[in-house]
Amino acid sequence: MPGSMNTLLIEGSFEELSDELAHYIDEIRKRQGDDSASLQADITPILEQGQKDEALKKLVTGSAILNAAPEKEFTAAYNLLVHLIRQSPNLDKFLPKICQNLSAPITSSPSNGSGLALSILSTIFNILPSDNDTRYHVFMAILRVVRSSSSFDALKSQLKNIDLWVEQWETDEEDQRKLYLSIAEVAEEASEDEQAYSYLLRALRTISAEEASSDEARVLSIRALKVALLHPSHFDFQDLTALDAIQALRKSNAVYFELLEIFNAELLDDYNDFTDEHDGWIEDEGLDTSALYRKMRLLTLASLAASTQSRSLPYQQISRALQIPSEDVEMWVIDVIRARLVEGKLSQLNQTFLIHRSTYRVFGEKQWTEVQGRLDTWRSSLEGVLAVVRQEREKVIREKERELKELESRMNGGGSGVGMGAAGARRPPREIDMGAD
Repeated sequence: MPGSMNTLLIEGSFEELSDELAHYIDEIRKRQGDDSASLQADITPILEQGQKDEALKKLVTGSAILNAAPEKEFTAAYNLLVHLIRQSPNLDKFLPKICQNLSAPITSSPSNGSGLALSILSTIFNILPSDNDTRYHVFMAILRVVRSSSSFDALKSQLKNIDLWVEQWETDEEDQRKLYLSIAEVAEEASEDEQAYSYLLRALRTISAEEASSDEARVLSIRALKVALLHPSHFDFQDLTALDAIQALRKSNAVYFELLEIFNAELLDDYNDFTDEHDGWIEDEGLDTSALYRKMRLLTLASLAASTQSRSLPYQQISRALQIPSEDVEMWVIDVIRARLVEGKLSQLNQTFLIHRSTYRVFGEKQWTEVQGRLDTWRSSLEGVLAVVRQEREKVIREKERELKELESRMNGGGSGVGMGAAGARRPPREIDMGAD
């Protein structure tokens, strides 16, 4: 796979190596029962005239037969061809044909063919300068081989470089879209749903406002919307609603856009109204009814948790909103917690769901009003707490003042003394008898 810069070390002049490769191609043709004219004889006079690119053109044209080369000779033969192409100033003229060859089946090694092809393509990719836009076409060939061989794992570690490569290659929006869609398709076939959806969104973002109403944009938008709706762990639709191509569905495919708006911000009741109004449409569009109902119930519960000011949801309220039996409430609460839409705990004793954390699905005027209401409630609560603290503080101060006054009163009242006789005079000291001399 693509990595650090590689160097091919092959000894010999261009003419000698070209003659050697042409002879080898002729040998493979004979093994395959091909009696066409000798390539070696064809390029000899051309090489003698110093027409390297013309000789290279014939070698590249005849190189498809290298896919039938024995496995142990395959890499060396292709490396020789790549080495010869590198000596031409017209790399972009010859490399696409090599990429095309390597994207086709390697007939001499059905089991290891994809690994051999990826090895040569990676070599080609890595010997090219990082800013050479031919790398784009080589990488597209790598994607085709990865897809045909179901070897997405070999590609995953390189995806972190995509943004840098696109910048270095100065790829236009159309080619970026082709690249992202190819990665999305490879990831989808490998059941890497998160990666597939991520690159599908990237492809959508390459569509400008002027192109948003095109057929390509419409098809791609519906495809992305379907993936988002049916993905079991995708609950945030803001990434879609912000795109010009998705907004264009408001006119071109109003029913799809209405469905998106429901999953973006509405509740189960609204979804039921939609299905009643468009009876059979969900099934006709190939959408999974049970998957959509499940996601809609989870989203409805998330919205209930975010909008309640008491931070406590009675089971009965959840049962009504989700249109489920009361005995299923705990199961759905556990599911919404597993989906990371809400955090909290169940109180079976009180038949309530105690909410620790919740997140608004969308944040608009309605949500700002709810936040304002909560802030007003918290302010009132804090004012009450401050009033109680103030009263207790004043009470403590008054109590201390009272105690001080009582102490002063005890000290100054009644004229009583300490260590005095009845008349208040000090007694004379008692004599001590030490005995006679």
